[in-house]
Order: sequence, then structure tokens, then C-alpha cells
Amino acid sequence: MAAQPPRPVGERSMGSPREAARAPARSPAWAPTQARTPGAAVVGQRESPESGLQEHYSNLCMEKSQKINPFILRILQEVDKEIKKGLAAGITLNIAGNNRLVPVERVTGEDFWILSRILKNCLYINGLDVGYNLLGDVGAYYAAKLVQKQLNLIYLNLMFNDIGPEGGELIAKVLHKNQTLKYLRMTGNKIENKGGMSFAAMLQINSSLEKLDLGDCDLGMQSVIAFATVLTRNQAIKAINLNRPILYGEQEESTVHIGRMLKENHCLVVLHMCKHDIKNSGIQQLCDALYLNSSLRYLDVSCNKITHDGMVYLADVLKSNTTLEVIDLSFNRIENAGANYLSETLTSHNRSLKALSVVSNNIEGEGLVALSQSMKTNLTFSHIYIWGNKFDEATCVAYSDLIQMGRLKPDNTDVEPFVVDGRVYLAEVSNGLKKHYYWTSTSGESYDHSSNAGFALVPVGQQP
Repeated sequence: MAAQPPRPVGERSMGSPREAARAPARSPAWAPTQARTPGAAVVGQRESPESGLQEHYSNLCMEKSQKINPFILRILQEVDKEIKKGLAAGITLNIAGNNRLVPVERVTGEDFWILSRILKNCLYINGLDVGYNLLGDVGAYYAAKLVQKQLNLIYLNLMFNDIGPEGGELIAKVLHKNQTLKYLRMTGNKIENKGGMSFAAMLQINSSLEKLDLGDCDLGMQSVIAFATVLTRNQAIKAINLNRPILYGEQEESTVHIGRMLKENHCLVVLHMCKHDIKNSGIQQLCDALYLNSSLRYLDVSCNKITHDGMVYLADVLKSNTTLEVIDLSFNRIENAGANYLSETLTSHNRSLKALSVVSNNIEGEGLVALSQSMKTNLTFSHIYIWGNKFDEATCVAYSDLIQMGRLKPDNTDVEPFVVDGRVYLAEVSNGLKKHYYWTSTSGESYDHSSNAGFALVPVGQQP
């Protein structure tokens, strides 16, 4: 039978990490006892790079009668090789479960129990990616303990790990006292309103976290309001992702509160509000706030219900706003009229916007040509993404000319011209503002600037 983790102080035996996760999250008795098991003195010592993570992991699995995860073993072997080359500082350990280049046995909460015992003493590792695994609330408990003890960790990716409200609460609470973690990704973990409120409460206390991603976490309106309220005072957070909350009603209440926050917050640089059901009155609320905001550089309102009428407000604020550099309007319905409003402003007034995505906005030839003309007169405007709209021959020729003359670099757009029977057409290229937000490419660099231009243009809280 596999050995069990140490029994929590003052609690009855919980048998396994999985049973431990079902204990009330508010209990302070989660800390292991100090009683030593055979070999505990070795485990508790600071590990030097020369000792070998692979060997340490194998020995600890054997000691605890825990099955060795071959995927973890392989990654630790690679890290050991880097260390032998003299790269024993600033290492990011990538154990993401969606790696398609090597055989993967996804990491469970029990696996992470062993892994965390090793990593808590590895001061040369400052980043950890365990996204797309099976940690659950069990793994969240040990992730919280790792954050508490590993004081060099500045990047932690826990995305899509089946972590629930209790696990989210545990991680949020341990960040009350943490002063080192800079970037936390909780994307896709259904922490719901309870977990969201815990993270909002954490931001009232934590003064070191710079980037927090809670996209697709089933946050409720109460959580969104709480974040908007906290961010009026928090001076540390530079980027926040609140994508796809669970909202009810047609009042666009989230934009009202976020708008109020933007009027008072002068530290936030990146704001993601995908799938907030934003309509024209919602974008008006945000634009009204942007007249007073002097810090936001990246605004993501993709996958909403904004039409050409909403572009009147955005085009108008861009005439005076000099800080916005990246705007993502993908998957709305701004159509030709909206594209023309933006084109007029970018041609005559704005000289700060660098990148614009209007992917799949039902724009036809006229509007796309107008945007291409803006690039000829506005030399700051360097990135544009237009795939998913309706290309006529004039559009294809206009963007082909921009690329041929060198005004639009091939890496800065998502289309590429080709000629068939003397006529120019446009093909899709895998470039964009955040192509690799949910996944990484199997070829090339994982964080290639052409595929993730938004993060390259506004590099806030990037992983080490």
C-alpha cells in the first residue's frame, strides 16, 4: 500500500491526499506534523544542484511507496542536464500535461505531493508550469504549501487542473503573506464565486503579485464587483484576466464597475474582458473611463456583442488617449461602419496605438481597405489582424501592397498574399495577439512574438 502524506495536526487521519482535500478549507490544521519518518532528515535538507533532481525524486518515491511518474522523471532529467551545463539559476520547470512532443502521464495530486517535497528546497527554480494536469484540490493544497515555502518562485501556472472553490481558497489564503510570486495562472479552474472572493480578498493584502489570470474560472458577478472594488486601491497588479464570468441579466453591470475602477486605478496596464456580454452601452462605460485613465495599454474586449455604434465611442476616446497600444476587438460585429470610424481616428488623430485585431467582425472590403490606408499615414500603427472577414480583390491587393513595400511586416499580421491566375488572394497565417493563450505550438518557440504579439508589445508579468 502506498505511504500516506503526514497527518494534519489535531485532525483525525484522512488516509490519503484525496481525502485530505475534502476537509474544510478554513481549517488551520493542514500543516504536517514535525515527526520525522525514515529519511526525513535528508528530505528536509537544502538540495544543491549537484545532488540531481531525478535521483532525489526516484529516492523519495521509493521511500514513500509512491509510483514514479515517467513524465516527471523525464523533465527532471532535462533540468539536471541544464544544471550540469552551468544553468543553475532562474529555471522554469515545465511539466504541462498538454505536451504533445513527448509521452505524457498527467500529474495527479499525489504525484504533486512528492514533487512539491523536492521543489520547496530548489532555490534555483523560480518558475513552475503544471497546467493541464489532474492536480485537483489535493494538488492545490500542496501547491499552496510550495508557494509558502519556496521563496524564489515568481511564476506558477496551474491552469486547467480541476481545482475547485476549496483549492482556490487555499491558494488565495497563502498569498496573503507571500511577497515573491509575481504571476499566477488559475485559468480554467472552476473556483466559482467562493474562490473568486478569496482572491479578491487576497489582493487587499498582497502587494507583490503583478499578474493574475482568472479567466474561465466561473466567477460570478459578486466576484467581478469585488475585483473592481479592490483594484481601485491595489497598486501592485499590472495585468488581470477576468474572461468569461458567469453573468445573468442584460444590464452589463460588470462594465459599470470595471469602468469606475479604471477612472481611479492608474497602475493597471493589461485588462482582459472576453465574453462579458459587452454591448454598445458597455463599451461606452469603458470608453468614458479611458478619458481619465493614463495607465492601461492593452484592452481585450474580444468575443462580445459590440457593433459599429460602439466604435463611435472607442474612436472618439482614441483621439485623446495616448496610452492604449493594443486593442483586441476580435469576434464582435463592428462591420464596415465601425472599421471606418477607427480608420478615421487612426489616420488623423491617434499616434499611440500599435496593434489592432478585428478578426471575424463581419467587415467587408471597404472597411478593411480603410484600415490598410491608415497604416500608410500612421507609422506607429504596426500590427493588424483581419482574418475571418470578407476579402474582396481590393482588400487582397491593399494588404499585399503593404507587405510588399515593407510597411506591414509578415510577422505583424495574420494574412499572407499569394497569386493564382494573376489575381491576388490572402491566406491565413498563425500570427495574432494571443494565439498561444490556451496552447503552445509543437514547432518553434513556445512564446514566439509573432503568435503572441499582445504580450510582446506589453510585456507585463511574463514568466521567467
